[in-house]
Order: sequence, then C-alpha cells, then structure tokens
Amino acid sequence: MTTAYPMTCSAMLAALEQGATTALALCDDAIARIEADPELNIVAVRDFDRARLQAQQADAARARGERRPLLGIPMTVKESFNIEGLPTTWGYPFNARFRATQDALAVARLKAGGAVILGKTNVALGLGDYESNNPVYGRTLNPRDRSRSPGGSSGGSAAALAAGLVPLELGSDIGGSLRVPAHFCGVFAHKPTHGLLPGRGHDFPNHVAAQDPLSVIGPMARSAGDLELALRVLADDGAEGGRPLLPAPGADGTRSVRVLALHTHPACATSKETQAAVDTAAQRLAKRGATVSDTSPLLPDLQEIHTDYVKILLTLTSRGKPGAVSPLTAHEWLHLLDRRIRWQQRWEKLFEQFDAVIAPVFGCEAFAHLDAPDWETTTLDIDGEKTLYRNQLAWSGLATLAGLPATVAPVAASAQGLPLGVQIIGPLHGDLATIRVASWLE
Repeated sequence: MTTAYPMTCSAMLAALEQGATTALALCDDAIARIEADPELNIVAVRDFDRARLQAQQADAARARGERRPLLGIPMTVKESFNIEGLPTTWGYPFNARFRATQDALAVARLKAGGAVILGKTNVALGLGDYESNNPVYGRTLNPRDRSRSPGGSSGGSAAALAAGLVPLELGSDIGGSLRVPAHFCGVFAHKPTHGLLPGRGHDFPNHVAAQDPLSVIGPMARSAGDLELALRVLADDGAEGGRPLLPAPGADGTRSVRVLALHTHPACATSKETQAAVDTAAQRLAKRGATVSDTSPLLPDLQEIHTDYVKILLTLTSRGKPGAVSPLTAHEWLHLLDRRIRWQQRWEKLFEQFDAVIAPVFGCEAFAHLDAPDWETTTLDIDGEKTLYRNQLAWSGLATLAGLPATVAPVAASAQGLPLGVQIIGPLHGDLATIRVASWLE
C-alpha cells in the first residue's frame, strides 16, 4: 500500500478509514521520504523503531474499532519538546547528553490522540533565530529553495511539511518561531491564544521555568483544517468536565466577516511583494463577501507595541544566561505587564468592530542563508534598502505582546517563486475563527 504525495491528515484519515492504507504503511512511507533526501537535514532526532511499533498499535486499535482524532497519523515535533528517552538540546552541544525522562504534555496528548511520532525536527540555536542552524545538528535547508532559510526557530518543522515528509508538526513561538517558518516554506501554522496550550515539557534542558507572558506552543500543517484538528487534540478540548476550551467561531460565512488589512509597520521595512500578498488575501475575502478596510482609528499604536514587546522579549531571552543582567528592574517589569493588559483592552475595542486583522508575517520572502547572524548588526536587503534583521520582530510582536491568536496561511508567490503568507490575527480565544479565515484563503 502506498500513499499519494503529499497528503493532509484529513486525507490520510480517510484512506485509513476506507482500508486503502495502514498506519504502518504511512509510517514506512514517511520514513522513506525522510531517508531519501538527507541534504535537507530536517529530522534531527529519529525514533523510527518506536514509531513503527506505535503504527502497529494504531492498526490494531483501528481493527478493534477504536477511533481517535489522529489515529495512525505520522508526524514529527520540534526538537525542543521532550520525548521520553530522546535528546533535547535546543542546538547546544553542552546539552547533547541530556535525555528526557518523560514526554512533554503536548506530545503525550498527541500520542493519546493516536499520532505516530517519527522523531524531532531541527531548530535554531537556543530557539533564537530566523535560521534553523546549530552546532549539534547543522543547517536545515528550505525545500522550496535550498539556498534559502526555512525560517526559525521551528524551521525544521515547516521544512518537514513543505518537503511532504509528514502532514503535521508541533512547534513553538515567542518571536515568530511558528509563523515565520510557515511563511518562508508555504505552509500553515497557528500561534494560539496565550495559555491555551500546555507548555510543560517544552523547557530548556534540566530547567523547569515558570510560564512567561509571551511564549506559546502550536500546530503546523499542510491545511487549515488540519490545524483545527490538531489544536483540538492539543487543547484536550472538553476534557475539563466537558467544558470546551475553544469557543465556536462567531461567523458562519465570509459575508458577515469584517477584516482590517495592514500593509506596513513603522518599526520595520516591508517589501512591495509582501504588501501585495496582503492585498491578494484581502481581495479573496472581499470576493466572498467580506468587508475589508485598510485603516481604523481603533488600531493600537504599532510602534509602542513593538517597543514594549522587545523589552519583555529581551528580558525573557536573557534569563538564565551566564553573566546576564536583567535590563529591567522588578517595578519596570510589572509596569510592562500592566501595559500588556492595557494593550489587550485596546485590541478588544478594535475587535468589537472587526473580526480579524490580516498582516504580513515577515517583511520579505525567505532570505538566502546567513552564517551566524548578529542581531545587533546583520541586515537584510528589502526592495534595495538595507534594514536591520532584528527589526522584523515587529510583525511577530503584533499578536504576541497581547497574547492574541494568529494563523498563517500561504496566499501568493514572489517573483522568485517563493511562498508569501499572511497572518490572520483575532481576539483572545478567537483561535477557531482565525483558522476558519485561513481556510477561506486556502
């Protein structure tokens, strides 16, 4: 039994239900694809023997009449998630001997849902770059153009989907680490509402950290529908006494949807092609009957959001580093958390008038590989102008500071034939609504 290339989770589940394939056949097919192209360097940690056992168990369960949301679906997860018995390094050589003693909670939920975990995909060093390159596993290439970055830090995750190795991935995001790779590789990703999904087991090796106000974990997939499927499994939706964690999306169709389209950001450069991709998305929604606006007096100050976001981000990312000194006092930190609440209130006012905001994910298409980018000095060429690499955090911070959900969908291609995506930002807990808008752009 063979599989068509590439398949979504939904297509695989249908084939399994019809008896057209088996979980073991899907697993072996995925393993063959991974092994067929080692140059891409996507799956950094391989767990094929245990995956085959999981697949056999999934086939036996299906034969007994069991049905689970992901039963028999082969997938990989980002290297930074703990899987019992496997290394978790975050790309650092000094962590190479670490072996997790239990699965991350999100991984456990995926397994409980029937997923077959083949291994773990490559990451940026310390999860802190737009390249997925580190001293432990080396560099991952973008399947769309091997001379380009697949993004980071969930670059291996997006590359696995773009290369057709698996239909589903699990990543994380604090500075665009789900969204930028999805944009660079032309796949779907969802950064959920902050706190919706469990981060336990997605910790720096040998270090258990308190939850911070920015970072999230989330699914990546080849379709918007598969994002929703995975999100429900990861949220363990309805497990708490039958109370759903994910409220139903508000609008049943595009005719009742009100969209605000953003094209530029005062803190970073954005290419004309990237802005045109936003127009493409807006036009598609408008043709289906959505109301699209380009401006609103309710839009929060984007420059101030970026300033506050970077202050919090730098404080979090410097935490635990040898010799690091906090850039903020305790009172300054609390003041920023107070401001974060006020930003949430400002967005809440805007979302009384709009259902979604569509915006760029990054200021340009996937860039050519960079060696050890320096966040203080490295620049990108955007429409012939040199712009600081680090400034592209501005598009990520738009949703991250206030903890808003954001779904990335590919909508166009650049003149070089590279994917261009948009992020669809919604109100707090509007996760299913932003995924639904992504499905309309599919």
